[in-house]
Amino acid sequence: MALTATFDVEASELALGRGPIAGVDEAGRGPWAGPVVAAAVILDPSRIPPGLADSKTLDEAARELAFAAIAATAQIAVGIGDVDRIDRDNILNATLWAMAEAVNGLGERPGLVLVDGNKVPRLPMAARALVKGDARCLSIAAASIVAKVTRDRMMAALGRDLPGYGFERHKGYGTPEHKVALTRLGATEHHRRSFRPVQLALGLVS
Repeated sequence: MALTATFDVEASELALGRGPIAGVDEAGRGPWAGPVVAAAVILDPSRIPPGLADSKTLDEAARELAFAAIAATAQIAVGIGDVDRIDRDNILNATLWAMAEAVNGLGERPGLVLVDGNKVPRLPMAARALVKGDARCLSIAAASIVAKVTRDRMMAALGRDLPGYGFERHKGYGTPEHKVALTRLGATEHHRRSFRPVQLALGLVS
């Protein structure tokens, strides 16, 4: 049965005086190219936009509309782990770093941070990991939308700057189109050299 995101967790914590509550999620852990982007969102309980859901369940048009509604009613901040950081620290550590950057970028210090997944970044306040949090918790669902839209826009811009790779379509993920382009054109500075498909394209492994 599909989960439906609610504000129940946040409401319980707010009733206990643990607010404000920030939801945190990321986009871009799996791609061969581009950054990993994390977002932190503090929803206004009196102005929660309708239609918030895990970004993976929304099409691009719905995500863009939701992003605009979130930006107009909530506090948001993003953290960006670039390719150099991913290759140096590994994708998990780069993701946790980006999450912490997003939380620290909020205009208001959260009393509690709810993070999608099973690990939390190092933060100066209480944090809790929620598996499938983006499908259960509206604050995390909102963060998933902000992270996804932010990253998609970055990759679309990269596609305009580097025609031929198809970044505007596959967003750096390992599609057949991307594999062909990588083999034909070679890796760019935006490709993650710590990822095996990129190493194969560069002839670094066999």
